[in-house]
Amino acid sequence: MHPNLRFRALPLALGLSAALLAGCGGTSAPPRAGETTTAAAGAEQPGSVSAFFASFTDTWMQRQPSASTGSRFFEGELQARLDRELTPQTREFHDETVALAREGLAQLARFDRAAMSDTERVSAELMQWLLEGIVEGAEFRDYSFPLQQMSGVNVGLPNLMTVIHPLASVQDADNYIARLGQFEQRMGEAVERAEDMAAKGILPPRFILDQTIAQMQHFISTPPAQNPLVTTLDDKLGDADGVDDAQRAGFVAEATRIVGEQVYPAWERAIAMLDGQRAQATDDAGAWRLPGGDAYYRHQLRRFTSTDLTPEQIHQIGLDEVARIEGEMDAILRSLGRTEGSVRDRVTQLSRDLAYSDDDAGRAAIMADIDTMIVDAKARSEALFDIVPKSDVIARPYPEYRWAAAAASYTAPPLDGSRPGVFQMPLRPNRLTKFGLRTLTYHETVPGHHFQIALSVENTELPKFRQTRALGGISAFSEGWALYSERLAAEEGWYEGDPEGLLGQLDAELFRARRLVVDTGLHAMRWTRQQAIDYGIPPSEVDRYVVMPGQATSYKIGQLEIIRLRDKARDALGERFDPRQFHNRVLLTGVVPLPLLEREVDAYIAEVRAGG
Repeated sequence: MHPNLRFRALPLALGLSAALLAGCGGTSAPPRAGETTTAAAGAEQPGSVSAFFASFTDTWMQRQPSASTGSRFFEGELQARLDRELTPQTREFHDETVALAREGLAQLARFDRAAMSDTERVSAELMQWLLEGIVEGAEFRDYSFPLQQMSGVNVGLPNLMTVIHPLASVQDADNYIARLGQFEQRMGEAVERAEDMAAKGILPPRFILDQTIAQMQHFISTPPAQNPLVTTLDDKLGDADGVDDAQRAGFVAEATRIVGEQVYPAWERAIAMLDGQRAQATDDAGAWRLPGGDAYYRHQLRRFTSTDLTPEQIHQIGLDEVARIEGEMDAILRSLGRTEGSVRDRVTQLSRDLAYSDDDAGRAAIMADIDTMIVDAKARSEALFDIVPKSDVIARPYPEYRWAAAAASYTAPPLDGSRPGVFQMPLRPNRLTKFGLRTLTYHETVPGHHFQIALSVENTELPKFRQTRALGGISAFSEGWALYSERLAAEEGWYEGDPEGLLGQLDAELFRARRLVVDTGLHAMRWTRQQAIDYGIPPSEVDRYVVMPGQATSYKIGQLEIIRLRDKARDALGERFDPRQFHNRVLLTGVVPLPLLEREVDAYIAEVRAGG
């Protein structure tokens, strides 16, 4: 373990802020999105902690219909009704969410943890961790920009409709149209929040405004009938049950009308507002520029790493890892006859040498190769994993309007298994290369995010809030696991005979090590955007760190801790160590803070020693 990597004891008053939650929820006669309720969290004490987990999470998810659709959290008429709504974007909704989190904490405190089962106790600690983080994060609610190029409302709303919203029936299509009719209101709420923040002097940097404006302009640059909100509906209804040609044409016509008359004007108003902020904005990139920015950034680091590491300690870990990895890469590059220039220069040239063509044929080829890599990874994983998800995972490209800024991503399957996990790939020119493609695929699919997240979704031994991450996730665990998976593939010989592939794995790890340096550099050490780019981070990635402070540090910190725990178990158990059992314990534990994960690994070691 790196000497700076130390973890605090639970419980932690940290977690995901409500502005970035992906949650939503109910029972009979549920409240409308945005209405307050104490039905499950406050008025009457449930008889068991498991009943409390269920009732509180139902109440929570009723209020956030967008995320309820993503996980298919409910069934029947309730889910159908929520599929017609969009989660509010108002300050009032945020305040109500924080109030509900406080209620949940008060109720949770009434249960005796000594009387709980192991799963209940871990779940109670996790729920406390997440809810306390929401309450603590309320202090910084104005620092999450509602309109930005990575995760703003301008991105989230179209993504919900084109990737997540089901379109398998007439009812689904009708719900789609109802939701589309709420875009104007939700975008208006986001604009109002952005204006309120600007009045307090809280603005995105000018270059973020420019990127967001360009992305939004691209989104509305085609005739409405060619917008992804319409073409996705048309394409998916072609395979829907019970939707005839006339109904399909009617739904498509109505979607085209709403996009032209409501969605595009809402985007135009938001663009005008953002353009008006440019004169007030600066090009200062870091959180330090904001009132109370230092405290905000330390909160973000605790939230994303689940540690008490300072910016300075994380910065040094990054520098140490960069030096180690670059040394390994230099040796491999020299073995390939690539001796001239820096490691970065040689890798850049290798990436160009392995490029796909920047045309439709090249984009089709890279997606076909990803499909082949997923199949191969599943076969290779059999020796290391004996419990794997039932859900499949598929790869698809992002819509073109997102290519410039989007990072590769994974979307989990829902509880009902109606949709596979989805790996989305941006197809901008600098991503059209075979270099690092295997490693990226392992990270996002098998054995990375898909194994970890889909197994949690399918694990009915966990409370539903843990299956669906209804109260938020813990990036150090999820991203740490995905980066651990990249290293695992290299350790297990998956790149044998493929030195360029091994270089891709090391380059991906180097990228995450540089992130530690750059994220802390931007937000705590007053680096400029150009300094971050010059250090070796692509501009779109730098801009991601600017609007998501701290998130980029979670990958490497999480990976280092999972590796340490794996090695700890292997050293303690010797010949009795079975990687499949270790992976089962980590994955079936589900997403938890890193200190809690160590407790679970310690328990696994004790059980094996005792002959369990």
